[in-house]
Amino acid sequence: MRIRIGSTVAAVLALLCVQAASFAAPSAPQAKDEVLPAPARHEGEGPYSQLILRGVVVINGTGSPAFGPADVVIEGNRIVKVQSVGSPGAPIDADKRPKLAAGGREMNLSGRYVMPGIIDMHGHIGGAEQGTPAEYVYKLWLGNGITTVREPGCMNGVDWCVSESKRSAANAITAPRIFPYAAFGFKEREPMTQPEQARRWVREMKAKGIVGMKCFGYRPDVLEAAFAELKKQGMRSACHHAQPDVSRVNVLTTARWGLTSMEHWYGLPEALFDDRTVQNYPPAYNYNNEADRFGQAGRLWAQAAQKGSDKYEAVIDELLKLDFTLDPTFTIYNASRDLMRARRADWHEEYTLPQLWDFYTPNRDHHGSFFFDWGSEDEIAWRENYRRWMAFVNDYKNRGGRVTVGS
Repeated sequence: MRIRIGSTVAAVLALLCVQAASFAAPSAPQAKDEVLPAPARHEGEGPYSQLILRGVVVINGTGSPAFGPADVVIEGNRIVKVQSVGSPGAPIDADKRPKLAAGGREMNLSGRYVMPGIIDMHGHIGGAEQGTPAEYVYKLWLGNGITTVREPGCMNGVDWCVSESKRSAANAITAPRIFPYAAFGFKEREPMTQPEQARRWVREMKAKGIVGMKCFGYRPDVLEAAFAELKKQGMRSACHHAQPDVSRVNVLTTARWGLTSMEHWYGLPEALFDDRTVQNYPPAYNYNNEADRFGQAGRLWAQAAQKGSDKYEAVIDELLKLDFTLDPTFTIYNASRDLMRARRADWHEEYTLPQLWDFYTPNRDHHGSFFFDWGSEDEIAWRENYRRWMAFVNDYKNRGGRVTVGS
């Protein structure tokens, strides 16, 4: 079956429903070319010199089973003690519980679960094109337990992103912790053609408060210089190895230069090619046509070396030796394998912002809204793509590699 959608509203977002966060409408309209920063924090209490969460069931994130009741003691924005205080359903001896210090606050959370905050390694703070204010994005994240976000690219502006990061760190806004990564060369007036320009750019970004770099690819000698300077400055990096540059610079290339993590899947199957150097593009392929771009992306892993082959194992071995991080962002592409399920998710009606419904109506000009001529053959290709992709990620993880989550 081929799906053609004209004016039908089709939200194909990879968002999660909010369990506990409220969203206050912004006090001023959002200009078309800017994103509203989060308003000053007007909900919540604290921070306190000491906070004790009483009677919780703890999931500690190490693979250990849940245990409780327990009291969790927080001081100076750090968990300083997790103390088991008894057995489920049995009375708790108050004398054996951590004592509340003067000026502290305690909360009775008996029967509730506590787990470490989720770190989202690929989280964009909305965008002017989509019409999403930062407050909406932050509360979606917090409502689903995401307490730290790496913002890859700072597409709302470097100064804007750094400001939001600082405001969050100061508890001035309701938001996760934000680690801003600037997009390499983004909004530069002229292309960088010399390695020294790349080195200077990295230093300038660090001076502005940026903690890492995101890239999409670039001329190899210029990009290599950027990674060398990042290492010198003690900064980390992420890369979305986009098709226009991936034949010259894939995951193995950049990892050898010092890239610390990759985003999505771009550049990884290309590093696994053993009988070609360029993806098998159809004759009429046009990268600017996102139906072409993502339709053929779903057929890419089938062109990579097979699981268990010498090439496959060699790539895993080298990435492990380089202590490389995979951030696959599996959620982003779910609609590619089952569009109708993504469109009709129950939570859209209550939690999806109207501007996002409009943006993700199939549209040739909107990034990620490429379902204007999507068929079952594309979904089947993407299902197989996921199977091969997930197999590699799982093998890498099982061998000791670091795999993170990102939306």
